[in-house]
Formats: sequence, C-alpha cells, structure tokens
Amino acid sequence: MWHLTRILLWRVLAVVSLLLGLIGIPLPGLPTVPFVLLSAWAAGKGWPALEQRLLTHPKYGPALVQWRSHGIVSRRAKLLASVMMLASAIALQFSAAPFWLKLLLPLFLSAVAVWLWRRPEAIKTLPAQH
Repeated sequence: MWHLTRILLWRVLAVVSLLLGLIGIPLPGLPTVPFVLLSAWAAGKGWPALEQRLLTHPKYGPALVQWRSHGIVSRRAKLLASVMMLASAIALQFSAAPFWLKLLLPLFLSAVAVWLWRRPEAIKTLPAQH
C-alpha cells in the first residue's frame, strides 16, 4: 500500500509542478523552467513515462538534459530569472507585506541569483593535447 501511495504522491507533484510551469509560459512573474525541472525530477521517482516525455520534449528537453548532466543553466534563463526576481522584490516593496518580509525576501532572492549565476552556461572543454 505504501508503495502505491508513494508513486501517487510523486505523480501528483510531477503534474502540479508541470501545470505551474505551463501556467508560467504566458504569465509574467511565474517561472517555467524550475517547475518543469521539478516535474521531471518527481516524474523520475514515480512516473518514468512522463519523465521520458519531458526529457525528449523539443523545447524543454535539451535544457533538462543539460541541467541533469552538467548543472548547466543558459544565460538567457539566468537573465530572465534575475529580472523576474528583481521585479518581484521591487513590487514587494510597494505592497502591504510585513516589514520583515520586505527585508528578508530580497536577501533570499539575492542569494538565489548569486547561486544561479555561478552555474555553468556550457560544457567546459579541455584544450586539445598535441
């Protein structure tokens, strides 16, 4: 019984994160790629057929494979994520959110941006030996 429950929970996480990623395509401020990455990861735990479909998807498959194999994040993805985080942090300052949130969230987003920009953008190749 526990095995079936685990598979169901992984599948629910895969579907919910994939749906959030799909909603993020037309909706500014909601990221797509992190949710698709989460969906592929969860599908790998409980829905191998969905994982395979995501990994072979014409648009998102290559980014998923590069992330999994080498931790690669494209410069475009880094830039878009950074702009969205900055916009979110600025919008938060004009909201009625508590002061502690207005202070801590930008710090957290800054740490995420630093981590993100430290990810490789391409596979490093070694110079040929002669």
